[in-house]
Amino acid sequence: MKFDKGTWDLQPGTQAIYPIIVQGVQLESDALLVTGYHRHVSERSDYLNGAIITARFSSPMPGVIRVQLTHFKGRRERLPVFDLDYDRTNPQAETGRDESHAWLHTGGLSLVIPTQGDWSYTFERDGQPVTRSENKAVGLFTQNDKTYLRDQLSLGVGEAVYGLGEHFGPLIKNGQTVEIWNEDGGTNSEYAYKNIPFYLTSQGYGVLVNHPGHVSFEVGSHHVSRVQFSVEGHSLDYYLFGGPTMKDVLDQYTALSGRPALPPDWSFGLWLSTSFTTNYNEQDILANINRMEALGIPISVFHFDCFWMRELTWCSFLWDERNFPDPAGMLQRIKAKGVKICLWINPYIAEASPLFDEGMAGSYLLKTVDGDVYQDDRWQPGMGIVDFTNPDACVWFQEKLRALIDMGVDTFKTDFGERIPLNVRYHNGADPERMHNYYAYLYNQTVFDLLRETQGEGQAVVFARAATSGGQKFPVHWGGDNSSTYPSMAETLRGGLSLCLSGFGFWSHDISGFIGTATPDLYKRWVAFGLLSSHSRLHGSHSIRMPWIFDDEAVDVLRFFNRLKTYIMPYILDMAHEAHDHGWPVMRAMQLEFPDDPTSRYLDTQYMLGSALLVAPVFAENHEVSYYLPTGEWRHLLTGEVVQGPGWRTEIYDYFSLPLWVHVERGKQWPCLEGFS
Repeated sequence: MKFDKGTWDLQPGTQAIYPIIVQGVQLESDALLVTGYHRHVSERSDYLNGAIITARFSSPMPGVIRVQLTHFKGRRERLPVFDLDYDRTNPQAETGRDESHAWLHTGGLSLVIPTQGDWSYTFERDGQPVTRSENKAVGLFTQNDKTYLRDQLSLGVGEAVYGLGEHFGPLIKNGQTVEIWNEDGGTNSEYAYKNIPFYLTSQGYGVLVNHPGHVSFEVGSHHVSRVQFSVEGHSLDYYLFGGPTMKDVLDQYTALSGRPALPPDWSFGLWLSTSFTTNYNEQDILANINRMEALGIPISVFHFDCFWMRELTWCSFLWDERNFPDPAGMLQRIKAKGVKICLWINPYIAEASPLFDEGMAGSYLLKTVDGDVYQDDRWQPGMGIVDFTNPDACVWFQEKLRALIDMGVDTFKTDFGERIPLNVRYHNGADPERMHNYYAYLYNQTVFDLLRETQGEGQAVVFARAATSGGQKFPVHWGGDNSSTYPSMAETLRGGLSLCLSGFGFWSHDISGFIGTATPDLYKRWVAFGLLSSHSRLHGSHSIRMPWIFDDEAVDVLRFFNRLKTYIMPYILDMAHEAHDHGWPVMRAMQLEFPDDPTSRYLDTQYMLGSALLVAPVFAENHEVSYYLPTGEWRHLLTGEVVQGPGWRTEIYDYFSLPLWVHVERGKQWPCLEGFS
């Protein structure tokens, strides 16, 4: 959201109020309360017709400061709010003041603000400035008859900003406008399925804007040396996590917003799908599973996509008896092979579904402001949307899934959840603007809680597309509708690394692309990337992704990398525990592991799989790849070659290899990283 027009002017039709001076400072038992006045005062009449903005600074945990900016404190709180640990307190936090400044100290992080004079405040770490909200950075703006509150935090020279969810553009967000508003937009634009109002920087601090609805970020764009964030309304609430490293920031952020659950071991194996619009029945499915097994490519999970139900009825949660006359028996036959079962679902109920009348009668579906059931023809004719703010609707939805679990289903692909309208009324009176992104949280929580109840602790996993802050508690998430091209493979990786720098520990993607059908060349390259991701799934739109439809070599390549992932699984599972314990993702941007290496700051075509294994996918038909090894001794996992970093390398790789380097010092504790052949 743009309010200024350069240094001196405002955008047309915009009015602004800034806290220009510090009017008063109050020390509370657990917080610092500062009042800002909107103009300088030279005589008593200047106090008339004025405006104040207050800032409350507190600390929920060491090294973390909460900032609550308010204009008009009498406004009621609107639902929903993020599911944060609001009860968490930090009794070691200290407030104080002298003649010129007031402060809040928490761990090594401090907030310092003048007690008089121009309004501004500085975040310091161990006495050194980290970032600053300068004069006129905080502002209340009226634009197009709407009111917005913003803050701007300064950026240092060369400071890089990451996170904000699964965005498919450049990994570094500097220079970008990012709207925190979930959309079903594919992977080739600025739209995103998973928008997270949390960023972290190469300076080792992070910021969460505590607003579940629309947050607008201008990252070194509207003001080139600041990150601006704004929300509609008269209050702005955010947390600053002091690090001092990016890994520390993720640890602090997920301690407050929730750690990623630990997925079951079987979920890390290969997932095979029917794909979306292909024709299939029990005979086809069993034939494909049997052929994969005969080729030495074991399957961990088999996924049934949308057409396990009759067309035009999604979701009915009823098997299409024309293709699946004995679903319970079929599931038993698949599971007898040691394969888990996943079913596609979404939170939309078509008018032709027998569930629609149940949902309407029980008030389980979203309603219009006039009290009718909200309906839309987009996706399914006359579909309604489940209202997960209604506890009875959650139980109703869960009971439909429970019947499938009793039949033998192990997990669900929780698709959609982004197309959530604003002109609706929620059971609990929630604000539709705040619910638009948060809907995905309630949807996935409802399904995940059922799986945790029925499958047991540590056995629950979903395959989710939409998310907001806190959604990392319900893994796994996948990258949505990518395309079968090398550029889309690269944008897929950028989106995954961006999400994994936003508190999400586990991530997957459609190997070889969802839209279109890959060339044999691309399929084989993407297989290597996909099997060196935390979770691996073969899935597409109008064609299956079995390797034999590409060429004979594709079978061998898939077998090789599936075997490789199985071989290094002890290491991957240890990295999964790090994600669960600290919020450190399994797939890590280079900057996360090598924060002192300035070159690592900008890399988005390679990544670390955990702390010790570097992966550089091949993104070109000519088999060439350029990549960077940071400082240290590195050993190629597949060839045994040992080299010394730092340095760039450009090499040619066949389909059975890629740059896959073990950091020798870090990899010592895992025998599976000593070599593979």
